[in-house]
Formats: sequence, structure tokens, C-alpha cells
Amino acid sequence: MAPFNLTASNTSTFILTGIPGLEAAHVWISIPFTMFYILGLWGNVMLLYVVSKEQTLQKPMYLLLCMLALTDIATSTAVVPKTLFIFWFNFKGITVGGCLTQTFFLSMVSVMHSAILVTMAFDRYVAICNPLRYATIIRKGQIAKIGILCLIKAVLFILPMTLLLSRLPFCANRVIPHTFCEPIALMKLSCRDITLHRTYSLVIMFVVSVLDLSLIVLSYGLIFRAVLRISSKKAHQKALNTCTAHICVMLTYYTPGLFVNLAHLFGQSIASHVHIIWVNLYLLISPMLNPVIYGVKSKELRDKLGKYTCRM
Repeated sequence: MAPFNLTASNTSTFILTGIPGLEAAHVWISIPFTMFYILGLWGNVMLLYVVSKEQTLQKPMYLLLCMLALTDIATSTAVVPKTLFIFWFNFKGITVGGCLTQTFFLSMVSVMHSAILVTMAFDRYVAICNPLRYATIIRKGQIAKIGILCLIKAVLFILPMTLLLSRLPFCANRVIPHTFCEPIALMKLSCRDITLHRTYSLVIMFVVSVLDLSLIVLSYGLIFRAVLRISSKKAHQKALNTCTAHICVMLTYYTPGLFVNLAHLFGQSIASHVHIIWVNLYLLISPMLNPVIYGVKSKELRDKLGKYTCRM
């Protein structure tokens, strides 16, 4: 049966093609995409529910984890529903406003996600290097303020780029060979010189990826130096165990993210369908794995998750 063709032809819209060259396999590709999305959504919603219900889990570390879960839900939800509409119903049209909104939202959440990871690294640094002052430095009431600061930082970084994109004149060809709108794809459709826009994107990429990652590496460098000074092997192991989950989460986020950014800059030889599949998996797999990583590594959280899961 032929798929519905709901592709818009209005000049005020863009056309998202999905995965170029693999249109015939869109329905099959949608199966793992849907599975990863549902698993990620379920895991993160369960995490939020359990932490909200259990007073013993309402500590700074778990509240920061809830903030991370919210960004994970936002990231995948901003991409997957529209992608599935393309795959299932051939609904490829998206308004210019909708495209700019999706670009702004995804970029903003990405910056916020990175800022939360930096905050979590600082939280672990204080917990291990200054345990006696932890309760005074990292208080539960401060977490909401930290979240607001992360949001303000993200908006201040991304809003100028979105405003610059909104002022670009777009050529007659408004076809975006992707499953969702992203800044680079929009820039390529413009009839104007985009040097300023590309430069600003590179600056944001540097600040978010390099600076945030440097702060995380610095925090863990200080943590490992403090841990090596601990004489007790048991305390040594306990200190490292508290950091393992966070390190795993960072690796699942920054490592594929680095490849995605490098592919944008230097990956002209990479087939477009390979790049698009990789980007989508990057946005789906990290949100799916984060609750699993923390559930496995944190006995306290694992026990509570098991308790509520068994009740269902």
C-alpha cells in the first residue's frame, strides 16, 4: 500500500526528506528508532517518578540526575515524533517557524545538558575532596537555582544564532536532506553569505564542547589526585565508585557528540545517510542508556527503581 503523501508545497515551508537513499527502508528503520525512544522515555520518566516519591533520594546528586533526565526527554521528544511522521506517513513539510523552533530547542537543550554534566562533576569534586563542607556548599535548595542558571546560559548562547538564522533569505530549493532541522542544514539553504553564522556556530561548539569538557576533566583530575592520597583501599574504591556512573554518562554523550561535530566540519566524504543515522542514534541512545547506567551503578537508586517496577 502506498504511503500517505502529506508533503507540503508552500513556500513558507521546508521539506525534510528523512534519510536520503533509504526511503524504501524508512518503515523498517522506524522500528529501532521507536523502540529506543520508548525505552528512553520510560526509563527517564521512571527515574523522575521514583526520585519525586522517595524522600531518601531527594539529594543534590539525584536532583541533578533528574535535571539530566528532563533534558534527555526533551532532546528525543523534539526529534522522534516528527521523524516517525516522515517515516510512516511521508509527512515531510515543516514551517519555517517550526524549523527555527526545533533548531533553537535542540541546540538550547544540548547546551543545558552539557552545563548540567559540568555541575555534576563539580558535585562529585566537592563530595570527595571536601566531604565535610559538602552539605554547606551543595544544598538541595540550590539545585533549582543551578537549573535556572543552566537554562539562562543555554538561551543566551543559542538565541542569537536562532535570530541570525531567522534573518537569512532562503533559496527556492527548500529541501533539507535530514530527519529534523539543524543550524548547518538551514545555513546551506541560504542565498546569502553565511560566514558570520558558521563562525558563531563554531564558537558555540568550542565553548560548549571544549570549555565544558575541560572543566569536567579538571574536576576529575582533582578528584583522582585526592583519591590517590587516601590510604584506605576500601575508601579508595568507594570514592571511585561514586564517579563511575557520571564518567560513563559523559562518555556516551561527548564521544559520539564529538564525532557528529567533526563530521559537520570535515566529513564531506561521509555518505549522508550514514551521517543522518549516526546523528539520530546519538540523540536516542544516550537518553536510553543514562537511567540504566545510574540504575546499575547506584545501589540506592537501583533498589528504589526495583521496588516501584515490581509494583507495576
